[in-house]
Amino acid sequence: MRKWHRWLSVFFGIFLFFIATTGLLSQAADLWPQPELTAAQLAAQEPPAAFVCPDGWNCRPPSTATGIASWKSFFHHIHSGEEFGPVGIAISVLSGFALLFFSFSGLWMYIRMWGNRKERGANGGMFWK
Repeated sequence: MRKWHRWLSVFFGIFLFFIATTGLLSQAADLWPQPELTAAQLAAQEPPAAFVCPDGWNCRPPSTATGIASWKSFFHHIHSGEEFGPVGIAISVLSGFALLFFSFSGLWMYIRMWGNRKERGANGGMFWK
């Protein structure tokens, strides 16, 4: 199990780092503060030509994102692999399976090592040095 864990981590570590980074950037784009529009800017926004606003409603198009928030869809497309076509999506899916494998194999190796230490009578509790 350790051999597979070690060899797969060399290959998938690069992709998992890339996916983690783009996922964080995508979330940062959501959390980045947006400047508030003034009343004049809100009034100047016009609804799309094909849209008919019902009577009594104040309709306006969604505000356009600025700054890092405007990059959100780009970060999402890179994160999901869509930007690189079917190969990118396949690598993204395989990286997800690799992350599951690393989680379970790492936990399995830890449990086995903990059991071996317990059998030998070595102390140190659950987190040894």
